[in-house]
Amino acid sequence: MNIATAMKKINTIAIGGFDGMHLGHQKLFSHLGEKGAIVIIDSGFANLTPDIERQKYTQHEVVFYKLDDIRHLDAAGFMDKLHSDFPQLAKIVVGYDFHFGKDRCYKHSDIKNYFDGEVVIVDEVKVADISVHSHKIRHFLKEGNIKTANQLLTRNYKINGISVSGQGLGKKELFATINIHQDRFLLPREGVYSTLARINDEEHSNPSVTFFGHRVSTDGQYSIETHIIDKDIGEVSSLEISFLDFIRPNEKFESLELLKNAIQNDIKQAKREHLHLSL
Repeated sequence: MNIATAMKKINTIAIGGFDGMHLGHQKLFSHLGEKGAIVIIDSGFANLTPDIERQKYTQHEVVFYKLDDIRHLDAAGFMDKLHSDFPQLAKIVVGYDFHFGKDRCYKHSDIKNYFDGEVVIVDEVKVADISVHSHKIRHFLKEGNIKTANQLLTRNYKINGISVSGQGLGKKELFATINIHQDRFLLPREGVYSTLARINDEEHSNPSVTFFGHRVSTDGQYSIETHIIDKDIGEVSSLEISFLDFIRPNEKFESLELLKNAIQNDIKQAKREHLHLSL
């Protein structure tokens, strides 16, 4: 069934930006039934779950409205579009801070003025007294506070990218790494992380250590590179990296020997993290 056909049968929608598909968003989705769908107002600036990545974290249909295509609509115009696109629409679910219409001048309480069906307003969601919002997750990631970001997401933060050639030094002098290019996801604080790596869309993930930042101890170039722990790797086309914890910030070492010792310690720490998770 294509999306246009599916939209004709949908009777409940959750509306929002939904970058991150985090715990707060999942609370909205819990009000969707079998005929529910997620309507994403896409500004083009999502960087926790860019583009169609959001579909990975739900079983519901996902419908994208580009913000540039609807930003001119007033409240009545926006509701008319929803009625046209979803002729069976009987329930709308939004968050307590939802705004809509031209210049975002309408709020959730205004929906009832333009919609005769049920309106569900989901209250603020907190974790450890932290209000769950995408901008807070971004803040924790930029601090390197992976644990808290993952708590708010209710899963490990992930990025993916295509394999590219590195400087070749790791395999010869240090530890072999997979280098990737990506320009869609927000990257946490520069440094070294305990991670899980999924190679070429394989089913399982491998314990790994990931570095990204400027290689200040060697050529100074920016890179994202992952060492797969205790595993020989063959040809790699793509890599998904799942972040577990921050190990240390980016540092400059005066010799390759000192850098190699630091990486060995990184690997030991990552092994302890992976062992702890498996217990």
